[in-house]
Parts: sequence; structure tokens; C-alpha cells
Amino acid sequence: MENLRCFVAAAETLNFRAAAKAVALTPAALGQRVRQLEDEVGHALFARTTRSVALTAAGLAMLPEARRTLAAADTCLRAARGDLGPSPSELLVGTRYELGMSWLVPQLPRLSKARPDLTLHLYVSYGADLLLRVRTREVDCAVLSVRFSDPALDALPLHREDYLFVASRALLEKRPLSRPEHAAQHTLIDASAELPLFHYWREEAGAMGAGLQFARVLRMGTLAVIEHLVLRGDGVAVLPKYLVEKRVKSGALRVVFPKVRPACDHFRLVFRADDARRPDYEALARLLLEAPLR
Repeated sequence: MENLRCFVAAAETLNFRAAAKAVALTPAALGQRVRQLEDEVGHALFARTTRSVALTAAGLAMLPEARRTLAAADTCLRAARGDLGPSPSELLVGTRYELGMSWLVPQLPRLSKARPDLTLHLYVSYGADLLLRVRTREVDCAVLSVRFSDPALDALPLHREDYLFVASRALLEKRPLSRPEHAAQHTLIDASAELPLFHYWREEAGAMGAGLQFARVLRMGTLAVIEHLVLRGDGVAVLPKYLVEKRVKSGALRVVFPKVRPACDHFRLVFRADDARRPDYEALARLLLEAPLR
């Protein structure tokens, strides 16, 4: 790069003494740098006599490219120093279908306006798959409330997530669920065999929660399917409050054991702990926190 700077200075002044002064070198040092460049090119760049200096055909061909190269190098340094502002970037964000459609997708226009340099892509799946894909770098980050203990992952807290233990009004009119022994007449619907949703209610219900024995348990993977089956009267489930609150207010769903308040959780922006883009994730988390859950 320094050889190019010396060449451009000499080409623009056609005076080695003046060019040497411009780049803070002696004329001999500048001449040496030009000769090094000529050796790399394999052609003379200047036609020199005792009275004049002129560019050769090779020099004329190199000059505009040398100027562009030096300008690009300067832009590269300014970008690294942050003088040019944020450079364009892309993130593949994982999310659950229900959360994505009700909360994340409506925010995309606002996020795009706030960060025009950042393009967000969405990958929709379920909790365990999202964690796995963040870990294997197939997804950059994910918005979810699944608890995890993987040391390879880190997270930034977002909104609090509350839960309700619900059943359809029609189901409860046929088969009440107001005492622990009533559970034997009901089907519990959850996302997986670990009962991650029911766990939020059971850990606050104490002995009663541990003693509930349901007729059977259905594993349905996603909240949308669980909500659909509960509304249809096929079973009972613990679901996020933001998802079922309107149904509860309308009377289509009723809260089961209302004196027990399920444990809360938080949505998190999950990413790899060794990901150098943590500042991007922190900025995204701040923007996401500006929009309340609905």
C-alpha cells in the first residue's frame, strides 16, 4: 500500500522530489519504493530523464486503479473505526409460530425503520429445535421462553411471560376440574414428554400439583395446536397468558384452580455465547423490549 501511495504521489506531481516531500520520505526512499513496484509489475512505470518524468503506458494503466485501491483501503479503515456507521448485516431469527405471528412479525416494519442496516430473516419452529439450531449456527439467534442450561448458549431477557391453566367452558360443564381427584377424568395436553408448560403450574401448586394424575397426556409440540385442542374441549393445558387472555375474558376458556398462580418465565433472545455479534443482539433486544406483548 505504501508503494502505491508513493507511485500515485509521483504520478500526480511528475516530480520525485515534490512527491517525496508529500509522503514524508527522502527522494531516494521514494525512488526505491517505485522500483519495488516496477519489479512486481514487470514494467517501468515512469520514463525518466535528467530533465523530465513521464508516465509509461503501464503507469497510465495503473494510476486510476491505484487511486481506487487507496480509496478502498481508506474506506476499509474508516469502517473498522466506526466512522461510516453500521455496515449492512443480516440475522436469521428463530421463533415459535404463535409468538412470531402475534408479536415479532408485526414489529418487522418498525425494526426495519429503526435499523435500516439490519435485515431480519425468520425461521419458525419449536423450542428444542430452535435451541439446537442456534447451537449449530444454523440460526443466528432465537426468541423463545424455553429454559436451558447449555453453556454454549447465552441469552438476553425480554418480556415477562405469564401462564394460565385453562380448559374450555363446555368441557368443564361436562367434567368439572375443581379438585385434584377430578384430574383422572381429564386429558392434559403439553408440548413434550417433559411437560414444560404444566411445569409452570405444578411447581407453584406444591403437593396438589405433584398429586394430580390425569387420565392421559397428549404431546402436541406447538402452542397453536394445543390451544386449538383445548378450545375444542379435547383436554386441559397450561398456556401463555398473552395467547389465551382474550378467550378467558370472552368466557370460551376458564382458568382451572384459579387460586394457584403459575410460575412466570421470560422471553429471551438466545444466541451462542462465543458469537462476536453480541452488540447486534443487545441492540435488537432493546428494540424488541419497546413493543409490549399482546
